[in-house]
Amino acid sequence: MQTNKLLAVFGTAVLFATVAFTLVSSPPAQAQEHSIFTALYSFTDGTDGGNPYGTLVRDAKGNLYGTTRGGGTFGFGSVFKVDVRGRQTVLHSFGNNAGDGTDPLEGVVLDAAGNLYGTTSSGGQGPGIGTVFKLDPAGTETVLHSFGSSPDGELPVGILLRDAQGSLYGVTVAGGAHHAGTVFTVDPTGKETVLYSFRGGADGFGPYGGLVMDAQGILYGTTNTGGTFDQGTVFKLDLDGHKTVLYNFGGADGEDPTGSLMRDAAGNLYGTTFFGGAFGQGTVFKLDPAGTETILHSFSGGADGGTPYAGVIGDAAGNLYGTTSEGGAYLWGTVFAVDPTGKETVLYSFSYDRDGARPYAGLMRTAAGALYGVTAIGGRYQYGTVFRVTP
Repeated sequence: MQTNKLLAVFGTAVLFATVAFTLVSSPPAQAQEHSIFTALYSFTDGTDGGNPYGTLVRDAKGNLYGTTRGGGTFGFGSVFKVDVRGRQTVLHSFGNNAGDGTDPLEGVVLDAAGNLYGTTSSGGQGPGIGTVFKLDPAGTETVLHSFGSSPDGELPVGILLRDAQGSLYGVTVAGGAHHAGTVFTVDPTGKETVLYSFRGGADGFGPYGGLVMDAQGILYGTTNTGGTFDQGTVFKLDLDGHKTVLYNFGGADGEDPTGSLMRDAAGNLYGTTFFGGAFGQGTVFKLDPAGTETILHSFSGGADGGTPYAGVIGDAAGNLYGTTSEGGAYLWGTVFAVDPTGKETVLYSFSYDRDGARPYAGLMRTAAGALYGVTAIGGRYQYGTVFRVTP
């Protein structure tokens, strides 16, 4: 049950790229603000890459960095940069040798020296089930780790977390000692350690989104399925491998979380579920330190959006921002905001042609409030876009 359910969610990205969902009946449409939208770059699926799925990162000069699943010189994806004028540069094309990774599903993280770190969901040495890589400012790629399944893990999917010492933390959706996924760390020398192997069942199955860490070094994340009701969990894990399930999703309260969590200064966790909620089309939720969950918004799949694939980010006023992979005025997805009272506002609805469609990735926000993201398909050449929305 868990494996089939997990693979169904994992394959949703491919399904969404070709067909639209039949939508459930929805509540009244949300008012759309007059946000300013700019398509900074449209991918061609040639050497520039195509179909970006991962969250962007921005440097001090305003350059944006991300990955594409397809395209590049060898057709197996790329790492790219888009500057403030919308000029795109491919920093690395995957698949240039037998040990290189392929098919990056997430974005990259950036260190102070300008190095980028990320994962590929396939490729690498051995069985070809994913890598952790580093890309230096000169464009030289180093594969830090190639996954080898049990007990190592396979199919890394969430964005990496990097601590002050330079260690990287992430999850694999499969593999591990019990074939139900892992939490892992890779130190600056490339040594990988499995911190936890999920057991399935009540323990959780298939961690999907990236991790967040508190000041004490405790990691927080989600599993896509498993838990008491087999509809996903929120968990915490210390660096000694002691894990606790903080919350079990059960349907009306959300189902199948796929995005990363956000944690505020008070210890509250915020995230999304891909399905579930009042209309079955996903939720935005809050989980307080006592483990009490609050649904901030239930998506209808209509004008307010539906099936959020990524997590949310916040601002100093307590507003949350995210994307939905479907719904909106044209059914191709939205950029949305949820205020501290739970009121949802659609900031932008994608229409496919010039602006893009299916924003599976999360957003990044500047100090001035501009939101940056990517769409997986659509745009001028139909292979996705890099965009900015200014509320």
